[in-house]
This record gives sequence, structure tokens and C-alpha cells, in this order.
Amino acid sequence: MTSSEKTTRVGLIGYGTAGKDVAEAILGGQAGSSRLVAVLVRDMAKYADVAPEGCHFTDSEEAFFACTPDVVVETAGHAAVARYAETSLAHGCNFMVVSVGAFCDQALFDRVMSSAERNGQRVLVPSAAIAGLDRIAAAAQGPLERVTLTTRKPVKAWRGTFAEEVVSLDAITQPTVIFEGNARESSRVFPESVNVSAALSLAGVGFEATQVRVLVDPTIDKNVHEVSAKGLFGEVRIEVRNTPSPSNPKTGYIVAMSVARALKNLSSPLVIG
Repeated sequence: MTSSEKTTRVGLIGYGTAGKDVAEAILGGQAGSSRLVAVLVRDMAKYADVAPEGCHFTDSEEAFFACTPDVVVETAGHAAVARYAETSLAHGCNFMVVSVGAFCDQALFDRVMSSAERNGQRVLVPSAAIAGLDRIAAAAQGPLERVTLTTRKPVKAWRGTFAEEVVSLDAITQPTVIFEGNARESSRVFPESVNVSAALSLAGVGFEATQVRVLVDPTIDKNVHEVSAKGLFGEVRIEVRNTPSPSNPKTGYIVAMSVARALKNLSSPLVIG
């Protein structure tokens, strides 16, 4: 960090798989001139032996915001977005949302956007598990005819989800479609697994017009997302294959990497995309 760069004070909500990865990225210097000042969890008793370096670990909302973060990073799920987005913005913090599928609730999205404007702050959506959001957002400036997302994940990623009501995960032998519809409905059905559809919708043509297919695929070991779009700009097809986290196959390493890069961009003299 040069003498002219301002340190970005980061508050982190959630300390599960993604939260730990984000904390490690910040502490490891991957987030540029960012400093982790506070972590907010639901129950401190579960984290008695956790002490991120130079960081206040708390289950008190008041103590968390007393650390005066410049940006609050959410990694704790849709309920955390609903609870803390407007509060963070009202405290003068930018709000970086990982669980962007929470915004399938249009009323919540509208309130958060109004709060951001009223408080002069921003809601930041990192690319996380998907690629090409910059291209889709640019293409949306001209008419977009079509935006589709196909998500395929291995069997282990669907344990404990709605997929178990659709297929027998123990018996499945070939790729099987478990959902087809628009992005708003997919975000409700798979709140922790299809956040990518919400991010794509916000970048492009909206929740209703973004079409989504979701598959359980026993032939793969990575989480695969394929984006296809057509419009005035031309056509694009992007496929990403994310390595799942060993401790939580519903998420991947790239989520924390993406958050770290988005934080780095807040103070970097060079921003790409």
C-alpha cells in the first residue's frame, strides 16, 4: 500500500465457509488495502477459540457497527441480507452482498436501493460463482433479446436441498433437470445454490426475463454455470467450472476470491471490467 492509498475498513457478517475464506483473503493481503476490523456472528459461544488477527469478533450488532467499517461484506445467507443491508447503509457503510438471491424479494430490493440512495452509499455485487457479469451489464445498455443460465452441480452439492424432493440423490445415474423457469422462482427454490441467477438478473434483463435450468449431474465433480445471451451487442456463451469447497460443496473457492478482488478495486488505481 502506498502512502496515498486509504485503508478500507471491512466488517464481515458470517463466519461459515465463505466468511472464513474471505477473512483469510483479507488477512493474507489479497484484498488490497483492506483491513478486517470486525466479524459479526449469531452466537459467540460457538466461536470461543476464534480470534482473527486485529479484528473484533462479536455477536453484538451495536459493537460491530461501533468498529466503523467502510464496507460490510455479507456471507451469512438471505436472512442476513434482509436484516443487515439497510442497517449497514444507514450506518454509512457500503454493503457487499454475496447472498444476492435475497433480492428476488422485490420489496426488499426496493427498500435497500432506496436506503442506499438516501444514505449516499452503494450496494456491491461481486461476480462470485459466475463470470461475465460485466459483459451482460454492458450488453443490457442496448436491447437484450435473451439471457439464460444453466447450472449443473454434482450430487453432493444438492444434499439437504429441495433437490431431494425431486429426485433420489442416491439412485441418480445421469444428468437430470430438477428445475426450469425464471430466475425469481429459482432463487426462491434454491436460495443457497442459485444465487448466480439473481446476480445475472440484476446485471441483465431482470428476474422474470432471465431463464434458468438446474440439473443434478452425477458425472461431474465441479459446480458448472453456463450463461448464454443474445442482443444488439452480438452473442456470448460463457461456461465456468468452479471447484467446490471441501467443507461446503454448495459454495466454491472463487466466491472469496471474487470478494477479495471487489474489495481491492475500492482502492486500486487500476480497475478492470
